[in-house]
Amino acid sequence: MGGFNRLFGCSRDMDNASFITLSRQMVLQRQMDLIANNIANMNTPAYKGEQMMFVEYLAQTADGQSLSYVQDIAQVRDTSEGSFTPTGNDLDVAIKGNGYFTVSTPLGDRFTRNGRFSLDATGKLVTSDGYAVLDNSNQPIVIPDNATSIEISEDGSVSVGTDTLPAESTQVGQIKLVQFANDQDLSKVGSGLYSTDQTPQPASGAAVVQGMVEESNVQGVAEITHMIATNRAYDNAQTIIDAGDEMLQQALSKLTQTN
Repeated sequence: MGGFNRLFGCSRDMDNASFITLSRQMVLQRQMDLIANNIANMNTPAYKGEQMMFVEYLAQTADGQSLSYVQDIAQVRDTSEGSFTPTGNDLDVAIKGNGYFTVSTPLGDRFTRNGRFSLDATGKLVTSDGYAVLDNSNQPIVIPDNATSIEISEDGSVSVGTDTLPAESTQVGQIKLVQFANDQDLSKVGSGLYSTDQTPQPASGAAVVQGMVEESNVQGVAEITHMIATNRAYDNAQTIIDAGDEMLQQALSKLTQTN
């Protein structure tokens, strides 16, 4: 009977250790998924890298022991500015500072920092998905057919020139720049767009840079290093689980031989 009790206690302790290690593996798997997504979007304009936020979670067992688990509570977005790359395209713009463009979609206004814009068949300034870029009056910005040049100033003002008028003479709109109290509360909805229940406010101190595109802020070497470290941590956790299983099998074998 004493041997059984010792085995039962040993088994319970190993089970607790396995559960703790499994909790670690679960969050490491989700972390690996984020790293893979970061690497996949290294060349996506204005993409912001993400990582998991971990905390210790304490649980109480039936016999009063405290077990420390690993729990992921949130995905944290790196909102730092990516580098700017010149494109030579007057319709490409980047935001220097904290701010977002506002675009109109069938599901309502959405927000983005990807300023790789173009003109649709009606002359509207649109995103790569055809969503209209809005001005400060929440209206699409339309470039006249006879425009021969386009100037976009730091405050987002869009002016056009023609064969007879200089570019700065005719303003057709001002790109709407907004910011939010908490960038982490912005939800990704695909195609570099975000949605939020927060009320957008005019972007303070943000400037538009024409002929530039903001690149992803993901650092490839850093992400690969992070991926290797995460994979090693996962393998180490598996080693602990395997060792626990082996110890339990050995204990069962010895108990059987004793009986």
